[in-house]
Amino acid sequence: MSRRILLLLVPLLLVAALAYPRLHRRYVRLQQSRAAETAVARISPQLHDGDLIFQTSTSAQSQAIQLATHSPYSHCGILFRRGQEWRVFEAVQPVSETSLAAWTARGQDGQFVVKRLRDAATVLTPAAVQRLRAAGEQYRGKSYDLYFGWSDERIYCSELLWKMYRQATGREIGQLQTLGEFDLSHPAVQAKLQERYGRHIPLTEKVISPVRMLESPELVTVR
Repeated sequence: MSRRILLLLVPLLLVAALAYPRLHRRYVRLQQSRAAETAVARISPQLHDGDLIFQTSTSAQSQAIQLATHSPYSHCGILFRRGQEWRVFEAVQPVSETSLAAWTARGQDGQFVVKRLRDAATVLTPAAVQRLRAAGEQYRGKSYDLYFGWSDERIYCSELLWKMYRQATGREIGQLQTLGEFDLSHPAVQAKLQERYGRHIPLTEKVISPVRMLESPELVTVR
């Protein structure tokens, strides 16, 4: 290979090497988006207003939540139909809603689990669904609660769903715990606690975790 050709190839190879990670991420996101749209199309006919949906979040704190709760499920939302589209109402920053396809693609490997109140056919009447929507609307726009407190000033994902159901139907989905009941021994969990609370960890604070809701006997599995 001549020196001139080599000098031309080297910059092109460098550009290709630098661009590959970005292009690969775009490709992966595109594939995840397509897979999510397919999954949503299959599940949509089975969904009902008020269904709860769980996923493994890819957020920075997800690993700590998984380790502390001994469950891969670290995020959840509630489903409502808006026109012809299923939407997920959730506590992120801020509390808001997104399309089911976008929500699904955002989770790890596009996987999710849908749960439903075991007696939804009798409990979730149109009036009850309206109360459920209204219960959620009072939190719309509120900041995500990084400290997992039980006040209504800020709110986290499972707390939002628990409080919505409690207010709208009187049902408590999942057993409340205190922060001190979780497994806080892993270094990743300790690091996150130190980052959030310093030396004053509120071990007696009431908490509802995604997995406690997921495993609640009040719910049955839809998918």
